[in-house]
Amino acid sequence: MTDLIAIQKIAEWEKLKTLVLDSVSSPITKRVYNMALDEFLSWFQQAPRPGFTKAAVSAWRVSLEARGLGSSSIIIRMSAIRKLAAEAADNGLSAPELAAGISRVKSAKTQGIRTGNWLSQRQAQALLSAPDISTLRGLRDRAILAVHLQQRDGRWCIVDSVGKHGRVRTTPMPTWVKVAIDAWATPAGVAEGYVFRPVNRADRVTGERLGEKVVWQLIKPHAEEAGVPGIAPHDLRRTCAKLCRAGGGELEQIQLLLGHASVQTTERYLGTKQDLVHAPNDAIHLGIAV
Repeated sequence: MTDLIAIQKIAEWEKLKTLVLDSVSSPITKRVYNMALDEFLSWFQQAPRPGFTKAAVSAWRVSLEARGLGSSSIIIRMSAIRKLAAEAADNGLSAPELAAGISRVKSAKTQGIRTGNWLSQRQAQALLSAPDISTLRGLRDRAILAVHLQQRDGRWCIVDSVGKHGRVRTTPMPTWVKVAIDAWATPAGVAEGYVFRPVNRADRVTGERLGEKVVWQLIKPHAEEAGVPGIAPHDLRRTCAKLCRAGGGELEQIQLLLGHASVQTTERYLGTKQDLVHAPNDAIHLGIAV
């Protein structure tokens, strides 16, 4: 068997995808793999393919590069496809040699320690301005792109949010973020409970909470409209760190803002490059007698 029958049948495809997602334990990896596999299926069905083969997967990798995705984004997508091939072989849906061939498809090269995408100030503003704020959905999406609540020490904050490994932190919220949230919450009638709610096609609020997958999906069209396709929610977190640093924020304060246990993690988020124009040692005002 050289083809993957399940990829032609949605029910079988969903079953196989479940096997892939069940094989990983991290919720983040599950979410990213789910997105990557859905992207692959959509691409696979757009044109006649020779089947789920090494050649098809190589073509998929080329399409990812053509989209201008970063190496880390390509690597995680290729990892999901390799896992798909392995699970298909293990469950008798494809030949073992097919999975072996797919595992040899080269992924993107990693260069340096860059871990994602960063937006410039102009790109971040374009993304924030992309949603159609004449609709409830657009107001909600803008607020999500902006994000969260409560007051502490005289300013609005997201308080006591629990992150990885149970770490609790408080995140100060700029005024423009609070404005975006109020612009959504007031017409939506949200006064308590979850801030962000589903909005149906009639532009009415439905349900009590918004799922994580929806957040991934809603960013995609706005990112494309803003001219920054391929941006993921975590890239907005990296962008926040980068813009804070560019605005003069101290490294330690950015570390606290992001909730990182290690300052080295914060440095990776910043994607710091040496500035030879404004070098820090220029600030050492010593003199030399000549």
